[in-house]
Amino acid sequence: MRYTRLGTSGLEVSAVTLGCMSWGDASRGGHPWVLGEDAARDIIKAALESGVTFIDTANVYSAGTSEEFTGRAVRDFADREDVVLATKVHGRMRPGPNGAGLSRKAVLREIDASLSRLGTDYVDLYQIHRWDPATPIEETMEALHDVVKAGKARYIGASSMYAWQFAKAQHVADLHGWTRFVSMQDHYNLLYREEEREMLPLCADQGVGVIPWSPLARGRLTRDWDAGTARTETDEFGSKLYRDEDRAVVERVARVAERRGVPRAQVALAWVMAQPVVTSPIVGVTKPQHLSDAVAAVDLELTDEELAELGADYAPHPIAGHQ
Repeated sequence: MRYTRLGTSGLEVSAVTLGCMSWGDASRGGHPWVLGEDAARDIIKAALESGVTFIDTANVYSAGTSEEFTGRAVRDFADREDVVLATKVHGRMRPGPNGAGLSRKAVLREIDASLSRLGTDYVDLYQIHRWDPATPIEETMEALHDVVKAGKARYIGASSMYAWQFAKAQHVADLHGWTRFVSMQDHYNLLYREEEREMLPLCADQGVGVIPWSPLARGRLTRDWDAGTARTETDEFGSKLYRDEDRAVVERVARVAERRGVPRAQVALAWVMAQPVVTSPIVGVTKPQHLSDAVAAVDLELTDEELAELGADYAPHPIAGHQ
């Protein structure tokens, strides 16, 4: 495993991040395809043993049960200080007023709820899951600053939004001497590269670490275009992200993988890792092979010719993933 700094911060993270949306209690609000706790523990244990130290979850994943499963496994299989644990806030956690969003009330309540579910005194990275148009960004940034100063988070990060929104948030933090975001978790892969227009150049300029979600395009880059899975049958959100024009890119990944004699997942992940601004892609794992492919991709160096070949058929997309 390789380790690197998260942007220009001092925080060292593994070159692969383990995403935790893949498990939880389906009966308590999780997706029908999520793994149960025993399977989740096996994956987390294997990831830690392979050198993966960066683990990302969210309060909204399976109604908080992803955090519960993840927290128990981390306590059982690792020293807390050896793990970089990240979670997120924004999504609806309960009905009624103040049950979602990024108001001061919501942020301060949800950090405590996440810490309780994770069974830890602090998270290393606390991220806003999306932009909240109903709350002034000044209110959100001050609340996040207070979370850091209270010792409940070491760093803060953001996820999918427009570049102007991210720049505004950083500017507000600078104006008031509040904590700045050190990371951006955005939608980025061979099928969706719209972040290259504004967000990724902004992150490069500002020294912000990039930890892309869905680097395998929800598995589309790992299989034939028409092949389905249990997840694709129920993933309404994912069904809106990619289009038939993307088939050509998937076929290019297949050809490069065949020539290299490696699984397609390794090629697709190696392409993401080869982008200079990317720190650590977030990989969802439901099978042992998913983890082994992610770890192997760290050492798979694509040639300039292969990188150009993989990107040759990209078709521009409407902005997706900000909601």
